[in-house]
Amino acid sequence: ICSKSIIFEPDDAVKPILKVLSSYYLSPSLVAVFLGEKKVTFQLEVPGKTEDVISVFHWVFHLGDQTAMVAAILQSRLARTCFDKNSFQHVTENPHMECVAEMVSPLVTNAGHVCITDCNLYFQPMNSYPDLVVQIGLHSVRRIYKRRHGLRPLGLEVFCTENDLCSDIYLMFYSTKERDELYYYIATFLENHIAECTAESYMLQWQRGHISNYQYLLHLNNLADRSVNDLSQYPVFPWVISDYSSTQMDLLNPASFRDLRKPIGALNTERLERLLERYRDMPEPRFMYGSHYSSPGYVLFYLVRVAPEHMLCLQNGRFDQADRMFNSVGETWKNCLEGGTDFKELIPEFYGSDSSFLKNLLGLNLGRRQGGGRVENVELPSWASDPDDFLEKMRLALESQYVSEHLHEWIDLIFGYKQRGSEAVAAHNVFHPLTYEGGVDCDSIEDPDQKIAMLTQILEFGQTPRQLFVTHHPQRITPRFHNLSATPSLSSSELSPSSPSMESFEDLTEESKKMAWSNMNKLALQSLSKYFWGVTVYHGQVRMKSYFYSIAYGRRQDTLMGHDDAVSHICWRDDKLYTASWDSTVKIWKCVADDISSNKRTQFDLLAEFEHEAGVNTLDLSPAGTLLATGTKEGTLTLWDIANPLPLNQLTCHSGKIHQVAFSPDSRHVLSVGEDSCLVVTDVQTGMLLATVHAEQEQRCFCWDGNTVLSGGMSGDLSVWDLLSSKVIHKIPAHSGAVTCMWMNEQCSTIITGGVDKQIILWKPEY
Repeated sequence: ICSKSIIFEPDDAVKPILKVLSSYYLSPSLVAVFLGEKKVTFQLEVPGKTEDVISVFHWVFHLGDQTAMVAAILQSRLARTCFDKNSFQHVTENPHMECVAEMVSPLVTNAGHVCITDCNLYFQPMNSYPDLVVQIGLHSVRRIYKRRHGLRPLGLEVFCTENDLCSDIYLMFYSTKERDELYYYIATFLENHIAECTAESYMLQWQRGHISNYQYLLHLNNLADRSVNDLSQYPVFPWVISDYSSTQMDLLNPASFRDLRKPIGALNTERLERLLERYRDMPEPRFMYGSHYSSPGYVLFYLVRVAPEHMLCLQNGRFDQADRMFNSVGETWKNCLEGGTDFKELIPEFYGSDSSFLKNLLGLNLGRRQGGGRVENVELPSWASDPDDFLEKMRLALESQYVSEHLHEWIDLIFGYKQRGSEAVAAHNVFHPLTYEGGVDCDSIEDPDQKIAMLTQILEFGQTPRQLFVTHHPQRITPRFHNLSATPSLSSSELSPSSPSMESFEDLTEESKKMAWSNMNKLALQSLSKYFWGVTVYHGQVRMKSYFYSIAYGRRQDTLMGHDDAVSHICWRDDKLYTASWDSTVKIWKCVADDISSNKRTQFDLLAEFEHEAGVNTLDLSPAGTLLATGTKEGTLTLWDIANPLPLNQLTCHSGKIHQVAFSPDSRHVLSVGEDSCLVVTDVQTGMLLATVHAEQEQRCFCWDGNTVLSGGMSGDLSVWDLLSSKVIHKIPAHSGAVTCMWMNEQCSTIITGGVDKQIILWKPEY
């Protein structure tokens, strides 16, 4: 019996779980309930306590009527009152909008009036709690998030600090229109706010190691509407350790970790088979698990020692039975593996720094277990010496090599493409339909009692996070070199500068490149040349004649290229020539070298041809020479394996011609720029769009190191971009017209640009 509903779970796992929020009939030992047109009768077998159970049933079923009545009275009072403008901080403030809303806190919503001015955001609660008025200066707002509340798009959460757990206010509005109007008013006050808070930008930072696994999961929870103010959507974190019995934690042993490819309910094969048997025999809508991995009850199960008032509120003034409480980490994990209805994940506190939720510091009387012992502190695994040590090792596990390599698989289940649909079924990741956004339209329910009953069920049962990704989440880029402190000790001769290894030379080269890119905003003009001809492409009817100058041979080379239209782009690598054409093909040619001293023309043999659906405007070859990226006039980016003429990934990422594409130095990403004034980062492995940055003007060409971009635009300026923040960090005046081409040497120490002003400019970063 829950606070606002009744759940019956049969011992026979094949039979369905029943949740009751409907009419009833009571007798001394029978309870009859109606599920739609079907009547179900329960025989109570609680010796000596039947009347107590009956009274609770009676209270539960009348609560919906009381709640509806209270809500109606509250709405009436709100309609007759307005925000008291005497609460303004300054007499010169100009109000922008005012509406009614509720301030959300764990298990409680507090109704009142919202008012936003050109300086402040105000909330004035009807009952003057926690203050007569809550005031937030717009200049202090750091981030804002739209939220779902009860699976409806009505929430708004405001953060004035960088703390990703605790916000300054969480508001729930009565209409999406009012919520959105307030959101955009605040968003316009924050420079580049929306661009900084995308799942793709955080993914890019996480992939490249700029944020930790813990930080990334907090960001994803935030973006997926999870908030510590809403216990039905509390941030969800994974169990990552599976060994709670050993005396030492071994983070180098994969067996120490939970399989992150599977949801909790699928980790135990025998239990999963029983659940699947019930699932196959279940009428539509079917679901595999009768409970969720995150719900208010589960959150307070973990936090009862630090938030007993919330547990008492949820359970009508009582704690749970002593043996069902959070007594042991190991026992809880075992129950999650073997229990018929326990599929819960963890909360961020397990990877934080405050261990108080594991200790009974308040001296609460939480009851006695069957063995006679009192419920006190949580029992920890043998490998943890105390609660602080436990959290430290849990953090080490979360940031370990194994978890870093597999965390994307868990993200696919919780926030990604395996969250719903056929992929969820295949991954055994299907929960009750009411836990998903769009599972029910509460606004279409006209009966107030039924509407409140449905909302209550949604809030109590648990809610699946908002889906953030619809394709495979890319894997994290793990370091190539181990930390020196984690490796065996080296002799002084091995570390001597006089005998550097190949890795040392590679590190020096990488350091010089990093230094060059860190100074890209300090480009200094070295020389400027004026030329009086343009780059001309010659068209032929059947074959096209192309000329180029060979520095190696010291003379012009000419050859026949088999394209039916203009050659738009060429690339030379390892005696192979790659040509893109507006005839919708890319061709690879093998250079057949002749005698340099002879006057014979160099020959090219056709090796491969790649067909497109539109004219190809640009191409790039990966650093290793195994992958090819092409961009067409219609905005399509295609990724190819050189050894296979079939595309690996193909997506329309621009709404017009793609001007240039280029691989990142590690070949994991492709950046493209186009006529739509966008810079788009694409993951090579999955073909997923990681980031889309909107520029003020069309960018024609660029160079990049995977994080920083140097681009040339239509105005003639060079722009230095930080992709992680989606911002231009510096602009350099260059040409008097559009910058049309750009080249950078391998050491990133020299840049050459060309433009429609017929000038060639040589640049070097200043150190």
